[in-house]
Order: sequence, then C-alpha cells, then structure tokens
Amino acid sequence: MKRNHRVNAVAMLALAALVTGTGAGFAATTTPSATPSAIPVATHAFDAAPATATATAPTRSFQGALPAPTGPYAAGEDVIHLTDASRPDPWVPSSGPRQLTVTMVYPAVPGTGTPAPYMTLAEAAGHIQRAKIPASSGITPQNVSSVTTHAFDGARPRHGKYPLVVLSPGFGDPRMVLTSLATELASQGYVVALVGDTNGDSGETLADGRTPPCAICDDPNLDMDTVTAGRALDVSFVIDQLTHGNTAWPLAHLIDKHEIGMAGHSIGGAAAAATMIADPRVRAGVNMDGKFYPVPVPGRINRPFLMLGETDTHVADGFDTTWGQTWAALGGYKKWLTVTGANHPSFTDVDLLEEQAGFPTPALDPERGIVITREYVTAFFDRTLKGIHSPLLDGPSPDNPEVLFQY
Repeated sequence: MKRNHRVNAVAMLALAALVTGTGAGFAATTTPSATPSAIPVATHAFDAAPATATATAPTRSFQGALPAPTGPYAAGEDVIHLTDASRPDPWVPSSGPRQLTVTMVYPAVPGTGTPAPYMTLAEAAGHIQRAKIPASSGITPQNVSSVTTHAFDGARPRHGKYPLVVLSPGFGDPRMVLTSLATELASQGYVVALVGDTNGDSGETLADGRTPPCAICDDPNLDMDTVTAGRALDVSFVIDQLTHGNTAWPLAHLIDKHEIGMAGHSIGGAAAAATMIADPRVRAGVNMDGKFYPVPVPGRINRPFLMLGETDTHVADGFDTTWGQTWAALGGYKKWLTVTGANHPSFTDVDLLEEQAGFPTPALDPERGIVITREYVTAFFDRTLKGIHSPLLDGPSPDNPEVLFQY
C-alpha cells in the first residue's frame, strides 16, 4: 500500500511538546549525555491532531508530567544499546549492522535511583529541528526537560522473575510516547522493553552518541508490510539478547523467558501481530489503534490477542476493515474493545502532554485515555501471562463507560 508519510505542521507541533531529557541510565553500553488518510492508524500518532491546533500557541511555561504508576512497585529504568551483527540496517545499509536503542523498565524498590529523563537532549533537538519549531514558540529541549516520567535510572530491582512485555510505538514516534504504559506495567510486576526503530522512523540516540534523522518518514512509496516485518526481526533479536544469558542487560535475570507478550500502538500494534506470526515465544499480543499490515491469515495467530482502539474507526463497520478481517482469523482467547471519544494518540502519552502544552485535545479526557489503556492492557497481560482473572475483560464496566465491547 502506498501512503504519504509527510508530517504536517500540526503533527510536529504536537511532537515538540514531548521532547525532553539529558541522558540515560547504565546499560550494556551507556548513552551519552502527509496528508493523513481516512484511517489514522499505522502512522504517526500526531497525524490525528486536530486542525484547530494550528491556531493555538503552546504555553510558554510548559511543564509536562505523566501520571504516576498505580502498582505496588516503583519503576526502574535502564537504556541499553544492542547491535545485530547478522544483518545490515534495513533503512540505511551504509550505516553498518542493525543497531537498536531499548529502554528497559522494571519493578524496582521505591526511593532508589534518580529520576529518568524522557529523551536525550539530542533526541529532543532532532525532533524540534524536524518540526521547524520557531524559538518564539517557547518550545525548546531545555525548557521541557522537566517532564516527569516516574521512572528512575539505576533503581534497585525487586527480587523475583517477571513476564517480559515488549512495547512498539507508532510510525514516526519515539519509543518514549509509551512511557506511561511502561511504568504502569513495571509497577504491576512486568519487565518492559521499549524498542525504538533507530535509523528508521523514530530518530533515536545510538550507542556512539549519534542521533540519526528519520530515514523513511517522507517516503511516499513505503511498504508498511516491510516496516512490520523489520520490527518483528528487531523484537526477536531483542528477546534473544534478553533471554540467552545475561550479557545484554545486567538485570536480565529478572525476566521469566517463558512468559513474553507484546503490545504496540498504530504500526507498532501491527508489528505485534507480525511478531507473533514470526516468533512463537510471544504468547500474547495487543494492537492499540493500528491498522494491520499485513492482515493475518487463519491459523497463524492462535494465541491471545487484544484489539483496543477508537470507536469512530474500529467498529465492525468502521473505516478500518483490517480489524474485522483479523478478528475472523484470530484463534484462541481474543477481545475487541473500543473507546468512545478517543482519537489515535489517546493510547499514548501524546494527548496529555499536548493538553499540558496548551493544544486542543479530543473528546476523551487525555488522562482518562491513559488510565483506560493502562487498566485494560494490564488486565489482558495479567490474564494471559500471569493467569490472573480480571473482571474488566468480562464485559462493560460502570467504572469505564467509555469502553465498548465490540465482541
């Protein structure tokens, strides 16, 4: 499928509201200090920003803060850098072997570690430069570096073994836009790997300190099936590195390698399905508001799968027909839920940080979007990876009237 991935001005203004940070924690290697389609999925979360945002200036005193996790544990954070010597980078082959930047978030002891940044300064500067944000806007890497993430670099881990959940962001989005979900999962007893598409569409800092620009964001002929296949290879490599010995990450002993799930937003959700097809180690998957590239055929995914999306697009007769096709092809335990009033970024940090920066937001309160995403994704993985039943998945809840059970 051909598609124009040009990032419009509104999208990039929204992206600028997210950038922050000064570096990352200890790791195997440390980090130095389009026109949107009718189906706003499998592309930038920011493509769904309201058109009225162009006439609204961000506040000069922007201080972003993500909601605190609700589980019994704190969230520790490390950033690691991995190199897959078996294959060249798929987007920039001249750069050499495939390199990945991965944020590990894990159950930690409260009161240990130091506050973790949202992004490196180089990542922040790169996104602002791509956005062409003028200095008069008041949006700079420095003045948004105080975004609170509720994750702590180098925090002391809680003893035990925990399921691993891999998170994959939308096309053009940095991995950090899923931080609220990652910290919640860690607080509830999961190890989380946030995997960025370095050298591809997310512009993330590599081990040598370089922050390559987005290599494929403006390609009008990009095959999205190729993107999801590439992400599946990345995720399988990350799982290999985290479960075969303890060399890639010093805390890899925390991972229960027999209990692995994956969730993604937009193209990251499609990548969750593609990864499950390619890698049987991934026992459960979640697609948050993403069109499926490609649509799975019957018999390929017979493990649990959750589809969670906005109601306008992802109902049985909605714009995105790939959800109905995928639903029919899925085997095993499955749920199809939609959220009334949500838009494409409602399942990420984006809407909340936009609101805090003074931009218009959707009908669904941004913090409610995060709460709903956290609760239902956690309940799904609790059931499928931990064997813990949650009544949230049994049917409509009066506490969450926005959540509709399509099937």
